[in-house]
Amino acid sequence: MDPYVIQMSSNSNLPSVLDVHVNIGGRSSLLGKMKGRKARWSVKPSDMSNKTFNPIRAIVDSMKVKPNPDKTMIALSIGDPTVFGNLPTDPEITQAMKDALDSGKYNGYAPSIGYLSSREEIASYYHRPEAPLEAKDVILTSGCSQAIELCLAVLANPGQNILVPRPGFSLYRTLAESMGIEVKLYNLLPEKSWEIDLKQLESLIDEKTACLIVNNPSNPCGSVFSKSHLQKILAVAARQCVPILADEIYGDMVFSDSKFEPLATLSRNVPILSCGGLAKRWLVPGWRLGWILIHDRRDIFGNEIRDGLVKLSQRILGPCTIVQGALKSILHRTPQEFYHNTLSFLKSNADLCYGALAAIPGLQPVRPSGAMYLMVGIEMEHFPEFENDVEFTERLVAEQSVHCLPATCFEYPNFFRVVITVPKVMMLEACSRIQEFCELHYHCAEGSQEECDK
Repeated sequence: MDPYVIQMSSNSNLPSVLDVHVNIGGRSSLLGKMKGRKARWSVKPSDMSNKTFNPIRAIVDSMKVKPNPDKTMIALSIGDPTVFGNLPTDPEITQAMKDALDSGKYNGYAPSIGYLSSREEIASYYHRPEAPLEAKDVILTSGCSQAIELCLAVLANPGQNILVPRPGFSLYRTLAESMGIEVKLYNLLPEKSWEIDLKQLESLIDEKTACLIVNNPSNPCGSVFSKSHLQKILAVAARQCVPILADEIYGDMVFSDSKFEPLATLSRNVPILSCGGLAKRWLVPGWRLGWILIHDRRDIFGNEIRDGLVKLSQRILGPCTIVQGALKSILHRTPQEFYHNTLSFLKSNADLCYGALAAIPGLQPVRPSGAMYLMVGIEMEHFPEFENDVEFTERLVAEQSVHCLPATCFEYPNFFRVVITVPKVMMLEACSRIQEFCELHYHCAEGSQEECDK
């Protein structure tokens, strides 16, 4: 008999079942039978799932306190601007989606990196003379989170490290560690409006450093880097030959006294993958459309990184086609008034919150310049009942039904983060409750009674 023959028995009693045998070198064995393997159930989670850890979920889920039943819960913890209904997206944006759906043109698969026409729209929208873009420089993704994931996956191997801000968005660590990538934390300085400690940052770089993540404007800080500070960051990257992953999801969401500078417009030498999306500026986080902009004017990434991103995008076949179909209208028909009104509301709430919390003994808020957040320092020596920021925010929930995220979630203890997207009346009420809570628990530190008596 031929050594590679597949024999199929034709048992008439079982017409729908094929008995497949493989004869190799004259020896027959049942396909799938493995010598020496004792069959038994042993289904365990993968190493990747075991290494996936979300610090926010871990901390929030471990908080066992219940809110005060006599006070309505005010959640200043959720980074979703749509939660309270006070920040709806613009009708033009909604109509663009309806039109795309009604057209019937976007019901099938798109290329994994997105429709060419949609990528052309993004390239045109974000093109700058100092940082030109073409469709080939754009990868569309399922939200900005997937954009970040693809960038990390294409730039870093297990055993390498990435540089991540502290305080910083927790997803960077969650994604990196699930891939076996080490996270090194560089410090942001609250006394300098959360600028980077550049000397400490540069000291972390070694031969295994795969990329530097720069988040501007910042979650959780609400800070916006100046042009001169961004140039200093780029100088470090250029000197050390480290590419940058620029998380710019809050790009252009800056208050009137600040200016957002896209990082890629400030350097011809440093290769940059810039991540963005519709979620925050257009107030549609659930629509899950993000993008990667590839800035590589010196061809340092070359074809390899571009090809790698395309290959990685093929794992889930790209973002929602209907949103892609609506993209042209979203980018070109959304009125400037919509952007202006959103930013005016956020700045008003930020000023209100900052002013109220700055007047409370024991709290040290840092004034934000953009995004949707504000960070507040807790002078823990004045609150000896609480061991740390987690206990402080737990008790705030239990007594006042105000939920803020402890900044331990962002690797920065003894602070908490406030989301400033809530309606004004809720922000006023929340600040009033925080004041009541702090006044109840505040104690003069040893040797500062004279200050307390003022």
